[in-house]
Amino acid sequence: MGFRVQIIGLAFAAAAAACAQAPKPDAYGNVEATEVVVSAEAAGRVVSLSVDEGDAVAADAGIGTIDASELRLAHDQLVAQREAAASRVDEAAGQVRVLEAQRSAGQAQLDAARSQARALDAERAIAQRTFDRTDRLYAQQAATTVQRDQAERDLRVLADRLHAQNDQVTAQLRQIAAQDAQIAAAGAQRQTAARQVASADAQAAQAAERVSKTSIRSPRSGTVLVTYVKAGEFVQPGQPILKMASLDVVDVRAYVAETQLSAVTVGLPAQVTFDAGRGRQSLAGNVSWTSAQAEFTPTPIQTREERADLVYAIKIRVPNAGGALKIGMPVDVQFGGGGR
Repeated sequence: MGFRVQIIGLAFAAAAAACAQAPKPDAYGNVEATEVVVSAEAAGRVVSLSVDEGDAVAADAGIGTIDASELRLAHDQLVAQREAAASRVDEAAGQVRVLEAQRSAGQAQLDAARSQARALDAERAIAQRTFDRTDRLYAQQAATTVQRDQAERDLRVLADRLHAQNDQVTAQLRQIAAQDAQIAAAGAQRQTAARQVASADAQAAQAAERVSKTSIRSPRSGTVLVTYVKAGEFVQPGQPILKMASLDVVDVRAYVAETQLSAVTVGLPAQVTFDAGRGRQSLAGNVSWTSAQAEFTPTPIQTREERADLVYAIKIRVPNAGGALKIGMPVDVQFGGGGR
């Protein structure tokens, strides 16, 4: 029995000696990670949430859905309105083509009527000269009454025909003007319908965007830390759904005294030591940031200068592929040696 007590005593003595020889940490700190809160982008009932706390998710992975029934109905209605407006565009365009064809035919008829009027006017001029000559001859008793009456009758017939032809030209001009007005009206209707199509396209795109926001997706790869809602609950836009962080690489926030600051530079290797199971484990890292402003020592932090009044914050970037380091875990920091 006495021998066993002696052995135990020797073991404790050896452990005490080892602790006395172990170098004192250069700094103390806690593990941090960049945390991201995933919030709802649409209002509605949470249909599904496929992740739990501790689950690893990939970037842009679908992790849940919000009920989008009403949003899809609104989107379908806007698409139907867009199709109706597009049909009105086609209808107005067809009407314009018909009216333009009719106007082209009317223009051809007008040109023919004007040509006929010019021909009749030329014949009337000849008939006028014939009547004038016959009238002079009749005055000189060189032409008969029948000849004079015939010449006068020919002149009146041609004058009446020319008058009727000019009336026809005028009527065709009015018809073409009416067709121009109809073409302009149909063109305006087409433009209005085209604007309605563009408006419906924009509204449908907005509705589709709102529908897409009912899909809850992870903004980055990482580990789910906390879930705030469950399937079946109603959420509003901006309401937190879960919090996640990437734990493959973490930061250790530590504090050093002013006397240490000059030796702590960005890129300096550091060893981060922490409790792991029944023993201690170390991981290599590098200083990634140093504060340019001093601050009072945080309450839980001890420095080599026994809680100096003013200290400087630093960050050490540590690869954590195995996930040994957890957020908030206290660690010891030793600068130099073993870092990368």
